[in-house]
Amino acid sequence: MKSDKKTYSFTEARAKLEFYCAYQERCYKEVEQKLYEFQLSTSEREQIVIYLIENNFINEERFAQSFVRGKHNYKFWGKNRITNELKFRNISSRIITISLKELPEPTYIANFHTLAEKNWETIKESKGQKKNKKFVDFLLRKGYETHLIYDKLRELDK
Repeated sequence: MKSDKKTYSFTEARAKLEFYCAYQERCYKEVEQKLYEFQLSTSEREQIVIYLIENNFINEERFAQSFVRGKHNYKFWGKNRITNELKFRNISSRIITISLKELPEPTYIANFHTLAEKNWETIKESKGQKKNKKFVDFLLRKGYETHLIYDKLRELDK
């Protein structure tokens, strides 16, 4: 049975991965997954990864900082969800801590309040347990801290 995947030479694969990393910030795990598609030997994959790291195509700290800014500013994710997603990508706790400093606290809190108020207005149920549960569940899925959520709920549910 013949494989549908195209095989690449070492230099073709390296060039494709340079473009892949230059187009958008990538973490080591994403690059590794992409390399498996190219059907290279283990030593060739390692050589390419070393080349990409040495030439600053892969930089986990830069990736994490970009990820934090993007997911918060465009998808309005909270710190818990961002942290979990970075852990899933095998980013170290030290880098995650550094990257979360990319979110200025006043901006983070302002975005939280805006999102919470917008969500509160869109929930169809009138006041009560069901509305509160939907509100809390939404913000927990977004990754916000429970103390922020319950403080906001007390403020809105008056």
